[in-house]
Amino acid sequence: MVYYREYDTFLETLRNLGVLHVKETNSILDNAELQALLAERKRVNLALRFCKSLNAQDKSVTLAPGRELTKEAGLKLLGKLEEMQNKKVQLQATEASLEKDIAYMEIWGEFSYANINRLKRAGYDVTFFSCPTSKYEPKWGEEYNAFLVNNYQSVTYFVTVTKTGTAINIDAERPKMPDRGLAKLHLAYEQLRENFKVLDKQMKEFAAAQYNTLIELDKNIQNEFNLSNTLVQTDREAGDKLMLLEGFVPAEDAPVMEETLEKDGYYFQQLDILDDEKVPIKLKNNKFTKLYEPITRMFSLPNYSEFDPTPFFAPFFMLFFGLCFGDGGYGLLVLIVCTILKRKVNPDFKPYLTLFQFFGLAALIVGSCTGSFFGIELAKVPAFSAVKDYFVNSDNLMTFSIIIGLVQIIFGKVVAALKTMSQKGTKYGIAPLAWVFIIIALCCFFGLPMLHVQLSDMVKNIFMGIAAIGLLVAFLYNSPGKNIFLNFGTGLWNTYNVASGLLGDTLSYIRLFAIGLTGAILGGVFNSLAVDMTEGMNVVLRAICMLLILLIGHSINIGLCTISSLVHPLRLIFVEYYKNAEFEGGGKEYKPFKKA
Repeated sequence: MVYYREYDTFLETLRNLGVLHVKETNSILDNAELQALLAERKRVNLALRFCKSLNAQDKSVTLAPGRELTKEAGLKLLGKLEEMQNKKVQLQATEASLEKDIAYMEIWGEFSYANINRLKRAGYDVTFFSCPTSKYEPKWGEEYNAFLVNNYQSVTYFVTVTKTGTAINIDAERPKMPDRGLAKLHLAYEQLRENFKVLDKQMKEFAAAQYNTLIELDKNIQNEFNLSNTLVQTDREAGDKLMLLEGFVPAEDAPVMEETLEKDGYYFQQLDILDDEKVPIKLKNNKFTKLYEPITRMFSLPNYSEFDPTPFFAPFFMLFFGLCFGDGGYGLLVLIVCTILKRKVNPDFKPYLTLFQFFGLAALIVGSCTGSFFGIELAKVPAFSAVKDYFVNSDNLMTFSIIIGLVQIIFGKVVAALKTMSQKGTKYGIAPLAWVFIIIALCCFFGLPMLHVQLSDMVKNIFMGIAAIGLLVAFLYNSPGKNIFLNFGTGLWNTYNVASGLLGDTLSYIRLFAIGLTGAILGGVFNSLAVDMTEGMNVVLRAICMLLILLIGHSINIGLCTISSLVHPLRLIFVEYYKNAEFEGGGKEYKPFKKA
């Protein structure tokens, strides 16, 4: 809470600290000033993307350092670029029109409009016609002095030469002719191409000279918006004499802010966070799980009262990618390419390449275990005959996909139970945890014998005992504090949901096996095509053709594998895992009030 005359100084202090996320108590949608600033930033960002694309076309381009301009001068500079862009749009429209006219006039051939005008002054009209060839009447030549010019795509083009005022009764279309002859149209087109070159050169020079200046302009507008928004979110008390601002500060940054405010004599007070408060989210992950944060953001940030799902799904996503990619050779290639590119790309892109390095490593491990390397079945290679029995076959891979899916679903239910305990209290998570023990016990009781693991009678009894105790808890204590009949009815409903949901969710993970198998098979198909289609050729030609087929085929397969290996794990995380972990989302990102 600050006296209004000191508020500007206070906001500057706050902005230099850069730790306070201003609480938005007032909507910015109805504020004309803020909307205007957002519109200006949008214009600048469009210009920056345009300039960046131009600069990327020339690797040797040197960008001029950014200049500090006033906002007025910066927007005027932006207007110059927009003017050039509009001019290019107009040139493109003219180009399309000229190309259309030239294409049409090439049907008629070269002629002089000056001669047509001379005939008109002499009392003769030259009229252009076109009609389907099947409808052309030879008698028009005698009646109206019709002269055939061209037959093109079953259309006849002709002209008539008649005395001025003669009525022409011909069943044909009178096309609208261009206002210039073919030679002048070509001349105009060449001039247009020159104008394009000049304009493109001007825009490239502008992009190199002003890109960093536009970045500075964007920062200034962003700072102006943040300051104006903070003023909008400020409540005014005591006849506008006292300025009241609320916000959120990460716990580790609070002492520094409090020390600064106390030193400058500002009044502040720590408030309790309400249950329905929209607290901003700042994700905190280690080096490995931080790489997966973009995946979390694709769906939604967690809300303040639940766990960050990133560290929970990160290992699963890496494994799922490897299973879907399904080929060790492809994985090795991804690993090598990403390692090389990391030395050359912008630092902002390095985390994404690091993420794909992990994906490539997962694909290399899984592909090596399944015996697929660039579409070659290693089990059939004589050199690997001694270890061929150790490769994972398709039946075992399908079983593994179902098991790993079941593991993730059960893990999700454990996370959901722990979240319920943290939000509502320990007793509310007991019944959800009981379902976890029931599922594990029944899976072990029925599943292990199916995997040829023999269980003694005592172990079977232990599993059934755990399941029975779990069912008792799940049926009689799923709604703490409610009567036994309500608990029992809720337990029946939960049993139906768990049974039906568990089966459907688990079967969804078969896609991991199916997609991985498809990629490996496709790789083998391209290998076979390279061998079979080049049979009978001489050695040199065969080597070249085989190399082309392999390069094109495996490139297509790697592209398809990459897409499917990203899409389907995303689906399993966002649908199956998030549902069983009872992920709510809806969090708003922590954005502190600071200078850009």
